[in-house]
Amino acid sequence: MASITKPGILSVLRNAGPGTAFSRASGNNAVVVKVLSYGAGAASARNVLAYQSKEEKAHDQDGREVTDLNAAVGLWEREFGNRQGSKDVLRLAYELEPADREQVARALSALASEGFRDVGDTDRTYAFSVSEGAKGHSRLNLALVIAHEKKDRSDRGSQNRIAAEIDDVHWIDARVDRALRAQGITPVSRYPGEFSSGPKGFTAALHAMQRGGAEVTLSTTTHVEERPGKSGRYLHGTERRETSTADHKQLTVEGKIVGALMQTRQPRDFMHLLLSGPANVDRDQLIHAGRDFLREQFAGHRYAYAVHNRNDLDKHPHLHVIVALRNSSGKMLNPNIRDFTEWRVRFADKARERGIPIDRQKRLERAGPPPVKRWEWEMFRRMGATAPSNVVNKVLTKVRDTPTAPRLAEARQRLEQSRRSVGLVLKMLDGIAKDRSAPSTARELSQDLAIGLQREHRRLETAVHAGRDPTSEKGEEHMLRSTPISAAQAKAAKETLANTAVNLATKITNPSDRLIFEQATKVIGKVVGLQLDARVAKNRERAEDGKDKRGSDSLETKSATGRDHVAEHGIVNKSSNDRSVDLSRAARSNVDRDQPERDRPDRQREKGQQRGREITKSIKLRPPQVKDRDRTR
Repeated sequence: MASITKPGILSVLRNAGPGTAFSRASGNNAVVVKVLSYGAGAASARNVLAYQSKEEKAHDQDGREVTDLNAAVGLWEREFGNRQGSKDVLRLAYELEPADREQVARALSALASEGFRDVGDTDRTYAFSVSEGAKGHSRLNLALVIAHEKKDRSDRGSQNRIAAEIDDVHWIDARVDRALRAQGITPVSRYPGEFSSGPKGFTAALHAMQRGGAEVTLSTTTHVEERPGKSGRYLHGTERRETSTADHKQLTVEGKIVGALMQTRQPRDFMHLLLSGPANVDRDQLIHAGRDFLREQFAGHRYAYAVHNRNDLDKHPHLHVIVALRNSSGKMLNPNIRDFTEWRVRFADKARERGIPIDRQKRLERAGPPPVKRWEWEMFRRMGATAPSNVVNKVLTKVRDTPTAPRLAEARQRLEQSRRSVGLVLKMLDGIAKDRSAPSTARELSQDLAIGLQREHRRLETAVHAGRDPTSEKGEEHMLRSTPISAAQAKAAKETLANTAVNLATKITNPSDRLIFEQATKVIGKVVGLQLDARVAKNRERAEDGKDKRGSDSLETKSATGRDHVAEHGIVNKSSNDRSVDLSRAARSNVDRDQPERDRPDRQREKGQQRGREITKSIKLRPPQVKDRDRTR
């Protein structure tokens, strides 16, 4: 049963505050939802199930306890369709007449210089060991990488891969047999060939060769290029290097170097998921929350979960979960960073429903040690105190579990920069809206954007002051117009906004402020372009439907800021502030209208007849009335 909680407190716990460091500092811990690994095949599933059950028995998706591990592996194997992992490493074993290790090394080196599969395939990695075999024979164990070995980590090719077919294995076996006999070594028998999957499979093959204290020789062209002040870079060169050792740890290191450039085709049948919570919570309620989350999130998938650290109050309780990626309907689950964020939110919601004050925070928002990347660990391990200071500080902070202190001064500075940039953008939009010489489409659009930005800014500020998460606030649409416009109007509005932004950016002296302003105007430019293009497209649809008899380039619109500027239509401006010019123009128009029909040219006569059909009575232009002040526009 859920713990008894007052309604008021429960409502607060369900809304424990925004996912920020402030909530973490107030005592609300964060949940952890992450994928530890992916796996393929029944053997990998068995390893995960065995690791799950090291403290308590696991439970499946139906709530049943997993008591028989072999039966559970059989169910998972049927779920995968008996699919095996990627075949990346070929393992061969021979019984030889008593032979010297140096002879075997020369035979394999000669074969590598010629090619294991084809002539010219000389860059392939191999490893071997010679130990005591049966009936006084010598046993040769050979591991050959048949996967494509990349030139560097950016290589995405696969042209150098050997197919794991029976004919290819027989061909490689024949070439190995021929090379051994050329050195005077007589193979007595060969064990069935086996395959390993991925970098871990190659490392496991090296460890298997080393059993019994045998020395393993690794020959490869893969190496790590050391770079002063930077992490090493994995490269696949042309010069072959050999390493002979019986040290388990050194073989692990060498296996990782080769595996870093191994282009594996490892399929994904399941994922190993971790659900973790803080140490100072009700363990049973957290486990129930995790069970509810799994039942809801992975409905239709086969999964099994087990609890670790249930009774150790000094450690974080967590659930290890194995989830089949393909559900009962055949749909494949391919999780990404958005899925992990969503799972974290849902797991936190389930925990708060059971009265656990917990937050759905990201790792970067937690008041904990900063995350350390793999290359930073490797750099610190190789260089130690000589590594860059920022890398040393991050690694030591992680090792000592020291939270990073928030840099309030820098945060205030960034906030002030943002406010200044918003102010500059509003100033630019307000200036365009008040500029009577600018096209009216640009003026009305600038006015709408300025009002919308101000309202949005005030709304987010209100959310922050009220203690709500501003990133979860739902946005609103502010005065987005849909009046059709012409292509010429859209072009004029875009050019006006772009030129004004460029001119204003050149006047900003602070480089940081100028960069933020330019980024903001780019976003506004995209919004403006999309809105204007939509209005132009609407105008074309209207013209195609026959509702608008005029051409699309002569469309006139009215707005709160006045009739469209004549420059938007390419019309000569015939208005003036000179009263004498207006009087003469009106007089000429009246004379033309009073002129007899027969005295007019044919073109003017046709225009007059058409205008007569549209307008029932004649209207004469009159001079503007005399007022106390001059006529203005």
